[in-house]
Amino acid sequence: MQRSSWTSWMGRCLVGVGLLFAAGATQAQVTLERQDQTVAVKIDGKDFTTYHFSSDLPKPYFSPVMAADGAVVTRPINDPADKDHPHHKGIWTSVDEVNKIKFWAEKGKIVNAGVELVTPSGNPAVMKVVNHWLGEDGKPVLVETTKISIHANRLMVFEIALAKGEAPVEFEDTKEGLFGVRVATSMREKVGGTILNAAGETTMKNCWGKPSPWVDYSGPVAEKTYGVAIFDSPKNFRPSRHHVRDYGLFSVSPFGEGAYQNDASKKQLVHLDDQHPSLKLTYGIYIHSGDAAAGKVAETYGEFVKLLK
Repeated sequence: MQRSSWTSWMGRCLVGVGLLFAAGATQAQVTLERQDQTVAVKIDGKDFTTYHFSSDLPKPYFSPVMAADGAVVTRPINDPADKDHPHHKGIWTSVDEVNKIKFWAEKGKIVNAGVELVTPSGNPAVMKVVNHWLGEDGKPVLVETTKISIHANRLMVFEIALAKGEAPVEFEDTKEGLFGVRVATSMREKVGGTILNAAGETTMKNCWGKPSPWVDYSGPVAEKTYGVAIFDSPKNFRPSRHHVRDYGLFSVSPFGEGAYQNDASKKQLVHLDDQHPSLKLTYGIYIHSGDAAAGKVAETYGEFVKLLK
């Protein structure tokens, strides 16, 4: 074969291989499969996570949450080996001190009022949930409507709308909220895990209570390293602060300006009333293999920002 023909043939092969890999990438599909009280989420036919929304639960949540190879990166529900804070369940949304009701601590109940599979299969697959945060009278203090877009790279985008019920709502100053995950016991910083924020700061001491575009929590599961990153949207009404603990709690919230800075004079309470009846917040959570660098957390945060409307 002449050199020019060889070069031409190799070029066609490389283009073909490139198209094959590109086609393979576009074929990644996320599917949502609803049962009576759950929605199973699969990526290319493999389990990723399950949304639990039974009315018997104190709140809906996603659990377990798995990396691409099946490793579970969230603490098992009611883990007998790790009993602290039983209200930390998988991935969830709640906050304390909503008209003095402690929803985060599960002293108030959040009941699902609807699940819609907007895009049951695709990249992303999309579901919308409506949850009622109930007062003592059984009526909604808050109506939460959340659109959840689940991407094949294990990025989940939560577009959360919180609307008042019949009465005005006050979000008091608290560190206990809002969008959280409880990482696997073996990933905890106190046993060797790593907490890292977008500024390059590490450890709970240096990352807790600070605003940051993203924070990553990585650590070992069965001798391999995995990570969970939480993304804050630059379009939220103010930067949220990260409530990230060495025992495995990891959350983000805009409602604790005083609590997170240990300074009550810096409280900035949030109210919903007839003039401002609702509040929208967007967060992302990204499950990856390896540490933040290997998992391309910074790059994925950039992709997350491009998705925002």
